[in-house]
Amino acid sequence: MYPDIKTNQASTAKGTRIELLDLARGLALAAMAIYHFTWDLEFFGYVEPGMTAVGGWKLFARCIASSFLFLVGVSLVLAHGRGIRWKPFWRRFAMVAGAALAISVATWIAVPSGFIFFGILHQIALASLLGLAFLRLPALLTLVVAALVIATPNFLRSELFDHPALWWAGLSSSNPHSNDYVPVFPWFGAVLAGIAAGGLASSSGLFDRLAVIRLGKWAAPLNFAGQHSLAVYLIHQPVLIACVWLFSQVVPAQVQPQEVRFRNSCERTCEQSRDVEFCVRYCTCMLDALERDGLDELFSENPPPDFRAKIQNKAETCTEETEDSTFQGGTP
Repeated sequence: MYPDIKTNQASTAKGTRIELLDLARGLALAAMAIYHFTWDLEFFGYVEPGMTAVGGWKLFARCIASSFLFLVGVSLVLAHGRGIRWKPFWRRFAMVAGAALAISVATWIAVPSGFIFFGILHQIALASLLGLAFLRLPALLTLVVAALVIATPNFLRSELFDHPALWWAGLSSSNPHSNDYVPVFPWFGAVLAGIAAGGLASSSGLFDRLAVIRLGKWAAPLNFAGQHSLAVYLIHQPVLIACVWLFSQVVPAQVQPQEVRFRNSCERTCEQSRDVEFCVRYCTCMLDALERDGLDELFSENPPPDFRAKIQNKAETCTEETEDSTFQGGTP
């Protein structure tokens, strides 16, 4: 997760940088580093499995992503709202797209089962292109489209989008597994909201008023990070994960049995939408089903191609059995 990657300049038409925007990026980068560090602790077994994917941590991650994408829209207006400057646009687009490709290749090598095929950088690259069409539209119309984009996954998901070539849209019947999945729907809506806000700020003269605000030395590290956000994004996670790895060589995490790891993760995720009694029954059913086939595939870095389909079938069966058992007052 989640950079602004300087898709566009954070300066007014007069060329004055808006330090508050750099500060906002820097704060978002700091939040991202906190989230990634916690994810690394989970990956190495120092915190409960699945912790960063549910509850407050999940909300935290979505807020970080939304803030970066919102700032992409604002910056797009600042850089090209008065006319698209194609040369700098394509230069920055190439930087972002190139970094996105590099991350896809690196994660495919490191974690093929969850490699990043359409993460935040991919989203920013595509959103920057699509966003150009909205720069001259009324802000209200752009906000309406943003709301529709955000709401679309709630009513337009279909098996027609289940082919991997269409996963970037975000409308498949279930989300594919990836360590960073930021599809067009609903996330492009955050960029459109930023474009609308940027348009209103530009027409009202707010950008020029913000440009005269100068922050103290306390903000210098965050401003520096905000001005070099692509570099910070690309470097920080390898550094963090290397530090946690080195620590694990000295103080290894206590490794829980696979069954315990699965049950804890399953119940934590399930309880986001179901009551505790249902989740205990459901996860017991899932664990029994997986133990019959062996748990090795579940924790493998390279599960077989039909693994996701098998898990989905087991989940549907266990959901149905658990609902029937709960209704009838049965025991797990």
